[in-house]
Amino acid sequence: MRYLDPKNDLVFKKVFGGHANILISFLNAMLPLEQGQIVIGIEYLPAELVPEIPLIKNSIVDVRCVDNFGRQFIVEMQMLWTDSFKSRVLFNASKAYVRQLDKGIAYKGLKPVYALSLVNEIFDHDSDFYYHHYKLVHAQNSDKTIDGLQLIFVELPKFKSNNFKEKKLTALWLRYLSEIENGQEMLDENLLNELNSVPEIAQALELTKESGYTKAELEAYDKYWDTIQTEKSFIADAEERGIIQGKIEGKIEFILSLNEDKISIPQIAKRVRLSEQEVTKILQEKGKLN
Repeated sequence: MRYLDPKNDLVFKKVFGGHANILISFLNAMLPLEQGQIVIGIEYLPAELVPEIPLIKNSIVDVRCVDNFGRQFIVEMQMLWTDSFKSRVLFNASKAYVRQLDKGIAYKGLKPVYALSLVNEIFDHDSDFYYHHYKLVHAQNSDKTIDGLQLIFVELPKFKSNNFKEKKLTALWLRYLSEIENGQEMLDENLLNELNSVPEIAQALELTKESGYTKAELEAYDKYWDTIQTEKSFIADAEERGIIQGKIEGKIEFILSLNEDKISIPQIAKRVRLSEQEVTKILQEKGKLN
């Protein structure tokens, strides 16, 4: 028996986009809902094409739904991180919030929108926390908030089940997403027993088995990984070019400052490890030599 990775776009949408009971369990586990505000029932909404992120194709929301309280939920699995992704999530959540007015709802009747993004990369290197919750909060009094938009970003690589002290359901869903790898033939017995202890997760696990997919679906599954690998290379190349460009610009600034201090060209060339001809050309291009 082989398992597919639930983070793959095809599997993620099949599990969470086609089985309301599974999605309800997942939302209640992952969202910062107050007591008495759990999700009881949902209705799926059409996924939408949203503004593309540079270097990341197929920017489509994975799952959208509305619940029994009229709240909207946007759930996305993001394999790659770019600085613009957070802005895209905010834009999409804001659009969902504003579009309620199209249905003739008064301002006071607008319902909250929650955007839950599962990210398979570490993007906040200054914090050990994997769970990032953003909402509108009074700057001086954090007890005062404005309901409307709430954004949640989960860094899956940071999650460690042995250090987890929060509710069990949350830990089990995160283990489902982070501990099942592509092509894995056997799960750890303890993990398997834990996942099967929750009916919705057991069902999700069953939907992760390779045997439940057609040949065409498996080809699409593999193609998705190829696309992710290609885009990861594009992003790495772009970052490398940025680093190189930054070093070049920094070196030029240093050359100009040395020139302002009346340092000779031979001395400048020695300090920045360039030839005298290269230093002379840079100074000429910057209008510092006649």
